[in-house]
Amino acid sequence: MSQYLVSARKYRPQTFDTVVGQEHITTTLKNAIRSGHLAHAFLFCGPRGVGKTTCARILAKTINCENLSSDTEACGTCASCRAFQDNTSFNIFELDAASNNSVDDIRELVNGVRFAPQQGCYKIYIIDEVHMLSPAAFNAFLKTLEEPPPYAIFILATTEKHKILPTILSRCQIFDFKRITSSDTVAHLQGIAQREGLQAEEEALHVIAQKSEGCMRDSLSMLDRIASFTEGVVSYAATMEHLAMLDADFYFGLSDAMLGQDVSDALLRFDTVLEKGFEGNVVLEGLGTHFRNLLLCKDARMAKLLDLPNTHKRKYHEKSLQAPPSFLLSALNIVNDSELHYREAANKRLHVELCLIRLCYLLQATAAQPIEASEQKKTPERSVQPTPSGARPPAPAPAISPQEKPTETAPFPQPSLPPSTPSNSGIVAEEEPVFSTPNRQEGRRVSSGILRNLEDRLAGATAPEPIAGKALNQEQLDELFEAFCKKVQESGRGVVYGQVRMMHAQCKAEDEARIISPTSLTDSYAQNLRNELTEFFSAALKRTIRVTTEVIADPSGASAQPQALSRQELYQAMLQKNPVLGTLKDDLNLSLDF
Repeated sequence: MSQYLVSARKYRPQTFDTVVGQEHITTTLKNAIRSGHLAHAFLFCGPRGVGKTTCARILAKTINCENLSSDTEACGTCASCRAFQDNTSFNIFELDAASNNSVDDIRELVNGVRFAPQQGCYKIYIIDEVHMLSPAAFNAFLKTLEEPPPYAIFILATTEKHKILPTILSRCQIFDFKRITSSDTVAHLQGIAQREGLQAEEEALHVIAQKSEGCMRDSLSMLDRIASFTEGVVSYAATMEHLAMLDADFYFGLSDAMLGQDVSDALLRFDTVLEKGFEGNVVLEGLGTHFRNLLLCKDARMAKLLDLPNTHKRKYHEKSLQAPPSFLLSALNIVNDSELHYREAANKRLHVELCLIRLCYLLQATAAQPIEASEQKKTPERSVQPTPSGARPPAPAPAISPQEKPTETAPFPQPSLPPSTPSNSGIVAEEEPVFSTPNRQEGRRVSSGILRNLEDRLAGATAPEPIAGKALNQEQLDELFEAFCKKVQESGRGVVYGQVRMMHAQCKAEDEARIISPTSLTDSYAQNLRNELTEFFSAALKRTIRVTTEVIADPSGASAQPQALSRQELYQAMLQKNPVLGTLKDDLNLSLDF
């Protein structure tokens, strides 16, 4: 039975061209070798598992190669290359600074530098995890690092550059390694899977690349584990199960429950994953990533930020149309706060369940906020108009009790005498009652009832036949908009459908349709649907139609703004509403100064 080698060792790069994701490093090193401009000290720094030690070994082998290829790569057949591959080279020394970090170890290394190489041109010293050296060891190494013999080259590698003394950094040529991208990792894993005879799905390799977070060594280790777990068939489901991750379908179902405000469904889904052995922080972490991906799908320019398999991108784009941006932003804040305080929670399950309940009612909260703000802005407009500057002060009248005064919440003021104050009284009359239209809350209830009736009548509506090349008019636009509403309803986007039914379309020109919304919240949905409406209208009319949006608080124009009435008009209106007022004036022998 042959000795088994893990993939991280078996497929370790042996030349610069086989290093993955570090072209900016390998190209620079090859050019330096070709031109003979080699520094006496190199510092390779970057995250773990990205190729720092590998590049140091390739550089050491290439420097002493006796027959360099035309593309500046080691031949692999000369005596120096064979000695390096067999670990018998006397010119290449590796030191692990994590276990050899004392002054004595560095002094031993410095003493060995004094002797010239027995074979080849250079003696190369590779010091891994150099940040682990003690301050005394660093100081003992300074002089040799600054002025080494012409045949000595030092290659230092570290994952924590900030822990190295500035005096060491100033004496080295620094190379910063970057994390390996998911696309490069997936391509490299596909090549290894083909050589090993593994049946690997692209979605599964993409999950491995995401989990490794740019570390090629970790991704190769995970590939070996999953291949052993599945006996050579690396599927998406098996990968998610082995890596203890939740698939995208779980988060799509959870977000649908939140948009539908179905608390029971969300909590039952969470209970299912708990029974499978997942922890609550895994759900929170995945939910935050899920909402981030949905938010990025709102703009096509941010598609490159989506680290997803190609088969999942289309579904994320479709689901992003159902969630308004305000919901996604607020949901991200809630999930982030819950994830930060997860460790502090005594009851972890209750902590996550509270987060899910808040997310289920989040859409209702974000929808109520603009309405309250609009009501606060419109309240001063319904205030009583002040007395005109040119009017004479009213005559004295008996005091009216607070119970008889008209309230602002009533649709019409209660019949009462016009307020008047004696000139020598300490009370000053600041306002006069005016007639106002019914409040907006009642209007909303009426409008919602009308919309429900329209929905029932349009339930069986069908899409209109295409109108080839005709100019847009209001009748056609109404028919097309009703067909679009039916299309949204049939697609299962309940939240979007409820907002669309609050809009109506208005023909502004032969090629322009304006979507009128009653609130800013509904207008945000209209803006998200502009592209879809444009495609729908243009396809039906066989011509390009522009779609614009506008917010009008009362699109029908049925309710006019309150008008200020003169005293005579006010008295006549009150007398018409309550004739007893005239009898009261006569009985009290009152005279009204107009």
